[in-house]
Amino acid sequence: MTSAEPGRPGSHPNDAAAPPPTLPVAPPQGITDARLARQIAFLMEIDKLKSVLRRSNLVDLSRPENDAEHSWHLAMLAVVLGEYAAAGVDHGRVLRMLLVHDLVEIYAGDTFVYDPHAVAGQQQRERAAADQLFPQLPPDQATPLRALWEEFERRDTADARFARALDRVQPLLLNFYTGGSTWRPHGVRHVDVLAHREVIEQGSPALWEYVRTMLDAAVRRGYLLS
Repeated sequence: MTSAEPGRPGSHPNDAAAPPPTLPVAPPQGITDARLARQIAFLMEIDKLKSVLRRSNLVDLSRPENDAEHSWHLAMLAVVLGEYAAAGVDHGRVLRMLLVHDLVEIYAGDTFVYDPHAVAGQQQRERAAADQLFPQLPPDQATPLRALWEEFERRDTADARFARALDRVQPLLLNFYTGGSTWRPHGVRHVDVLAHREVIEQGSPALWEYVRTMLDAAVRRGYLLS
């Protein structure tokens, strides 16, 4: 059982005496397993994903969603909505793809899908970020994870098409269930959203039918410009 000072849940009795750490904190001395040290360093590096803010808001409208939350939410969509994928989709691969797909945004930043100027440079920024990020892992892990990211980007397999469909559906759900909290301030139109129909429909026709009905309702309610 850990001790805590009165009124300070979870605090340690030595906290007051300890100076604040200098960041980044050096790894512990005496680690001899270079592979494990490299893997842990990578995992600490991708913690930065939690600081990359997206344009979508949380459903309670308390703040913007971050990239790590987005990736977690997509993984849950894949688990709960997996029955709407095409026959033969490997759901384990889809989950791995979704966990990896936005890691490059640690260095490249999030790209707002309705900003044509930002979208124009997205591929170049993200490829440069991938070149920087994945080699931080041992090669036998870096190569397959980079390959998953590339597959997601190409959308040339059933696994990637389903993963990409979920990546498009999730922010639409957040927008609808927050009353168009991102659409309205940016003047997003129904036709702007329909430009991404193919990505969703090819990945899951059933999910597209839900989204199509939802977008029609969004226009009627004034969440989305007609």
